[in-house]
Amino acid sequence: MSEVEKSQHEDEHEEPKEEENNEQAIKLQNVVATVNLGVNIDLEKLAQTVSNAEYNPRRFAAVIMRIREPRTTALVFHSGKMIVTGAATEADSRMGARKYVHIIQKVGFAATYRDYKIQNLTATCDMGFPIRLEGLVYAHSQHATYEPELFPGLVYKMTNPKVVFLVFVSGKVVVTGAKSEKIIEDGFETLYPYLAEFRKESSLLTVTS
Repeated sequence: MSEVEKSQHEDEHEEPKEEENNEQAIKLQNVVATVNLGVNIDLEKLAQTVSNAEYNPRRFAAVIMRIREPRTTALVFHSGKMIVTGAATEADSRMGARKYVHIIQKVGFAATYRDYKIQNLTATCDMGFPIRLEGLVYAHSQHATYEPELFPGLVYKMTNPKVVFLVFVSGKVVVTGAKSEKIIEDGFETLYPYLAEFRKESSLLTVTS
C-alpha cells in the first residue's frame, strides 16, 4: 500500500471529531456580597488601627480594607454594613467576609458575622465562535439592545432567570446580576441556542485555476 493510499485508509477509519457543545467553560470573575456587623463602627479608629486600610471621608464614606488571602476588598460603613468584593468564588467570598469580621473584632469592636448575602456575581464565557449581533438583536428586540456606536457589545436582559448578558461579536460573553452560580448556569443554558442560531460562519476565499 502506498503512503497516499495508507493515509486515505487511515482517514476513512479516523474517529469523527466531537461536535461543539454548549458546555462552554463559565468562569466566575467577581462576587459581591454584604454582611451586617451588628454594631456601629468608628471609621477613624478602624482606619488607624488596621493595616491595609484607607479612609478618606471627603471622597468616600467608608473604610476600604484589603486582604491577600483570599484576595478581596471590603468597604466598611459607619452603620455596620460591610460590602465584600473581588472574590473569584462564593467560598472565597464567605471566607474573606469572616476574616474581615475577625480583624474588626481584634481591634476592639463587638462585630458579628450576620446576614451574609450575595448581591451580584459576574462571570465570563467564550462561546468559541463569532456571533452576528445584528441578527440577534433583530430576532430578540424585546430583550436585546445593540448600539455599536456607543458600546461594542449587545446587551441582553433576560427575565427568567433575571440576569444581564453582554454579548460581543467575538463570541465573548459577560453575565452580571446573578445571585448564585446556578442562576448563571441556567442563564447560559437558555442563551446558548440563541447565540448558536446567529453563529457567524467564517467566509473562506476559494481560488480556482
